[in-house]
Amino acid sequence: MELRDYLRIMRRRWLLIVSSVVVAVGVAAAVTFNMTPQYASTAGLFVSTTPSNSGEAYQGSLFSAQRITSYAELTTGQELSRRVIERLDLDLEPAELAEKIDATVVPETVNLDLTVTDADPALAQQLAQTTAEELTLFVEELETPPGRANATIKLSIIDNATEPTAPVSPQPVRNLGLAAVLGLLLGLGLAVLRELLDTSVKTNEDIAGLTDAPLMVDIAFDSKAVKAPLITSLDPHAPRVEAFRVLRTNMQFVDIDRDSKVFVVTSSVPGEGKTTTACNLAIALAQAGERVLMIDGDLRRPQVASMFDLEPAVGLTNVLIGSISLANAVQSAPVENLTVLASGAIPPNPSELLQSRAMSDVVDLARKEYDVIVMDAPPLLPVTDAALLGAQADGALVVVRHSKTTREQLRHSLERLAGVDAKALGVVFNMVPVRRRGRGDIYGYGYGYGYAPEPGRKRKL
Repeated sequence: MELRDYLRIMRRRWLLIVSSVVVAVGVAAAVTFNMTPQYASTAGLFVSTTPSNSGEAYQGSLFSAQRITSYAELTTGQELSRRVIERLDLDLEPAELAEKIDATVVPETVNLDLTVTDADPALAQQLAQTTAEELTLFVEELETPPGRANATIKLSIIDNATEPTAPVSPQPVRNLGLAAVLGLLLGLGLAVLRELLDTSVKTNEDIAGLTDAPLMVDIAFDSKAVKAPLITSLDPHAPRVEAFRVLRTNMQFVDIDRDSKVFVVTSSVPGEGKTTTACNLAIALAQAGERVLMIDGDLRRPQVASMFDLEPAVGLTNVLIGSISLANAVQSAPVENLTVLASGAIPPNPSELLQSRAMSDVVDLARKEYDVIVMDAPPLLPVTDAALLGAQADGALVVVRHSKTTREQLRHSLERLAGVDAKALGVVFNMVPVRRRGRGDIYGYGYGYGYAPEPGRKRKL
C-alpha cells in the first residue's frame, strides 16, 4: 500500500481511529488516577580498597569494579532484607521488601545507587538509609578474610537517603501521552485491517475494476428521502432532482438510434434503492417530454403502484394471462407524460411469466406506444427475473449501494446478465456519503428496500 492509500483509509475510517485514541486515553486515565502514588528515596555508596602503593591502587580499582556488580545483586537477596526488617521491626516478608529495592551501578565508576520505593515517603527514606547501612556491614563481613580484623574492600555511604517530596509514579502526562500514541497506532491498525477485510464497493474505482459499463451518476445519501422518495415532492432545484436529471441525460445517450428504448433497473440484492431509482428516472424522463411507461416487473415485492399511490391489483400479470389489454391495464401517474403499469396480483411463478412469449409481446407493443419503457425488476442475485427481463430489454441499469454492495455481489450480478446475453447499460452509485459540501457531481438521495404492502393497499406519498 502507498502513502495515499493510508491517507484515504484515515479519511474514511477517522471515527474508528479517534475512538481508539479516546478509549486508550480513557483507560490510561482511569488506571493512572486510581494508582497509589509511589515515592523513591536513594542512597549513594562507594566501593574502595586500602592500597599501600600506586600499583596496588590500580589493582584495587580493578577489583572494586569487578565486585560492585556482586554488591548490587546482594540488595535483592533474602539475607539483606531480613536484616533490615529485624532492625526496623517491620511487618514484612523478606521477599516483599526485596521487591521495593533497586540497585544501579553508575557506568564506568565504582559507585552504587540504592533506591527504595514505597507509598510512604518517610518509610521509603528510612528503608533506603537502613538498607544502605546494612549493606555496608554485610559487605564488610563478606570481604573480611578469616583470621583478619579488616576487610580488603570497603563499601561506604557517600550520599544519605533523603525523604522524597514528589511521587515517581504514576506520571499522568507520560502515561496519557503513551496511551494516545498507542491508541493512534491501534486505531490505524484496526482501520487498515477493516479496509482489507471490507469488500464492499466504496469508490468509483471499485466499480470501474469490475465492469466496463459506465458509471451514470453518483447519488449521495439523504435521510429525508425515506419520507419523500419521489423527486416530484422536492423543489425543482433540489440536489436530488438535479441528480436524476444527470442520470436522464446520460441515459439519453444509450442506443441513440432507437426510436423507443426499454431499460430494466435492478440491483444485486434488496436494499440498494433500485425501485426508487427506477421511479425517479421515469419521472425525470417524462418531465423532459418523453412518453414514458413505468412497468413494475418485480412480481415478488411490487412497490411501484404504492410509490405513485395507484391501484396495484390490476397490472402486468393480468395482461400476461390475457385477462385485460395493455391499454386498459395502464394507469396515469400524477406526472405529465408518465403512465404506469402496476404488477397486478402476485403470481406463484414469476420467472415463467417474465420469460414467456406474452411478456415479449407486451414489450413489443409498449415500444410502439411509448418513447421510453422503464421496468423495475427484482434484485439479480436472489432470483433470475431481472436477468430474464434484461434479455428482452435494451439492457439493464444496475444500482449499487455504497458500503453495502460487495464487489463479489456486483461481479456475480454482472455475470448473471452476461449469462443471458443481457447488456449492462450502466451503474448508478447510490447512497454515497457526502464528504465535501458543494461538490457538483454528488447529490442527496436515500432509500430502503422494504416489504411491499398487500395488494389493494395504497401508500401515501
